[in-house]
Amino acid sequence: MWEKFRAIFTIPELRQKIFFTLILLAVFRVGYQIPLPFVDQVEMAKRTAQQSDSPLGNLLAKVAVFSASDLRQMTILGLGIMPYISASIILQLLGSVYKPLEELRKEGETGRKKINEYTRYLTIAICIIQSIFYLQSMVRQGTSNSVPIFDSFMVSTGAGAHLAPAWFFTSLLIMTCGTMFVMWIGEQIDEFGIGNGISLLIMAGILAQMPLAMRRFFSTMKWQLVGSDASGQVGVDHLVILMFLFVIVVMGVCFITLGQRQIPTQSAKHVRGRRVYGGSRQYLPLKLNQSGVMPIIFASSMLMLPAFLLQFLASSLDSAAPGFAGSIKYLGDALSSGTSFIYNLLYVALIYFFSYFWMAITFNPKEMAENLKDFGTFIPGYRPGRRTAEHLEKVMVRITYVGAAFLSLVAIVPTIISSSLGVDAGIASFYGGTGLLIAVSVAFDLIQKIDSHLVMRDYRGLLEA
Repeated sequence: MWEKFRAIFTIPELRQKIFFTLILLAVFRVGYQIPLPFVDQVEMAKRTAQQSDSPLGNLLAKVAVFSASDLRQMTILGLGIMPYISASIILQLLGSVYKPLEELRKEGETGRKKINEYTRYLTIAICIIQSIFYLQSMVRQGTSNSVPIFDSFMVSTGAGAHLAPAWFFTSLLIMTCGTMFVMWIGEQIDEFGIGNGISLLIMAGILAQMPLAMRRFFSTMKWQLVGSDASGQVGVDHLVILMFLFVIVVMGVCFITLGQRQIPTQSAKHVRGRRVYGGSRQYLPLKLNQSGVMPIIFASSMLMLPAFLLQFLASSLDSAAPGFAGSIKYLGDALSSGTSFIYNLLYVALIYFFSYFWMAITFNPKEMAENLKDFGTFIPGYRPGRRTAEHLEKVMVRITYVGAAFLSLVAIVPTIISSSLGVDAGIASFYGGTGLLIAVSVAFDLIQKIDSHLVMRDYRGLLEA
């Protein structure tokens, strides 16, 4: 194994790509720590610590997992890469229903560059909208507290104290430029580095949370052999169980991520002169988890919206109808906490829905059947064309059901661990959910790209025995 790692750094081109990627990831993490101007970071840290166990804090923590940012801190890269991901998803969905975009996708490299240009424009628009709502919410929290977090830029008028419009516009511009800078870093990694740039940025944000989570875990740990006491301290038995569960969950995620349903195919024989071509037997691989992490991201995003709306409605009706507002607030807290039965039931249902939805827009059995027919390949026992397309669709429906069940299990594993073992939710999140899936998927993608460089130069791959 060490010989394989040594071989990686003996290839000059691969070594340069790895170092270039690491430098850009370090630049991203440095920018992640730079705060917005005129924000009291000490009070902001206290506010973040107070909200860590609140429903809003849990909600923002979930957003931070797949956005490569932390909305609980007002930094120049506060929005992270999520606006770019949202723009890419929107255009990808529109490409399956909007004819001009669908035609543009078929134009090859020219169409891809044009779609990337549209994605950048849409990213800027999303950044501006999200920055406005985010800054307004943070300003409302900062000025309503007895100790404001904007001491240096408050303006006193007859209507009271408020933040100057210049600060608001400057912060909006900084956060928008910050997201575009993160997007640029991802593109530079794609072109000159190794691996998928956007995925690596998200993975870097996930892994950066591990030291803090481990420190919180060991700070609450009591070095006794069995059990936990009333103060919430866990014993050594919990540590052993958590280590065992982590290994099992990672092995399961790796198994399902690499799992494939191989459909046998047969190529037709072609006789040219005295030679016979074709006739070979191959396999058409269909991934068991065809949709990746997208159903979990979509399901999490869909559950965030009603939680925000219900909490806003409860605060608006608090004085007019206290009883009704209390019921709405209870429902909003249940949808934002992530531990209630209602939340998990809706979470699993949405994961199944978006798994089939994503499969429907990304997998076209009719087009695949036509491609097999054009290349002179067929599936034994099924006629080329419509029968082949029906068979492929039937297989995809079945394996998508299994893949959605796996995603649902991985998504609720952190909740089960947190509630049954009394472990902090931030630590339990590393045992499943979007973070673990992204980390494993990106790691396999990175290893495969490194292997391609090694095999091309007659070295053995990292995954070879």
